[in-house]
Amino acid sequence: MSDLVNGMNYAFLFSNNGANNAAAGLLATSYGLGTGATGVSTGVSTGVSTGNPITDLKLAQSNRTTALAREAKLPEVARDVAAFTSAVGKATSLQAALSNPQIMKVLLTANNLASYIPYPALAQKALMSDPTVTNSLVNRLGDSTLLSAATTYNFARNGLAMLKNPKVVAAIANGYTETMWRKSLDAATPGLANALTFMAQARSINSIDAILGDHTNRTVVLTALGIPQEIAFQSLTAQEQAVAARVKIADFQKPSFVTSLTDQYLLTMQRQSAQGGSSLSSLSGGLLA
Repeated sequence: MSDLVNGMNYAFLFSNNGANNAAAGLLATSYGLGTGATGVSTGVSTGVSTGNPITDLKLAQSNRTTALAREAKLPEVARDVAAFTSAVGKATSLQAALSNPQIMKVLLTANNLASYIPYPALAQKALMSDPTVTNSLVNRLGDSTLLSAATTYNFARNGLAMLKNPKVVAAIANGYTETMWRKSLDAATPGLANALTFMAQARSINSIDAILGDHTNRTVVLTALGIPQEIAFQSLTAQEQAVAARVKIADFQKPSFVTSLTDQYLLTMQRQSAQGGSSLSSLSGGLLA
């Protein structure tokens, strides 16, 4: 991707809906959203649903620790983490490490960047670029989640030593487990992973761009308000106006508003799922009235 189009939201193009939207970041505390999900391990997934997405959200928040322990023991998750850890230990250079599919699968997934897995060369170059340089690739792509990862690890400055740090390895492994758990939640309750992340970070929203520039915020808010995600292909000004006409930024500091918005999102996702993924319809006069 040598020619980037000004105004295009590349974060929208590379975003995943729901399943891989774990909180971005490195430290384990970045994934501490409460105490997690319910569900009985089937050997494939730990996510189950009561049929009520709002109840499922509360259960996910209250039983997270137990659910993550179950998720970590699933064969697929344990195998991927073991392969990642082994590959990192054997890596002799940062470029070699970020060229290894086993490393990139876990690293990208853990940092909410699984949509870049089919584009390993782009992901490698972006993560190795300098986030402090305005025209670096990671900045030009305009993906706040990718920029967050590049800033956290700062491979451009820290090199392979950062990836080989035992605490970093453990944090990435934990993040991968969290993401896989969230994937199982979404399989049972569409949008639940986004809901968890959004509720944890909603208080940080201090502008319209903080909504549009973050995939999770964007997905939850636009879906709850009945604004099609395809608005990303309109001008930034048009996007900002559409959102500003429907919400007040100050309201994101109110827990009751955030809860209502999240509930609206989950109910909309449930409705879409029941309709077979048909186009978004607004829930007029609902929880945000």
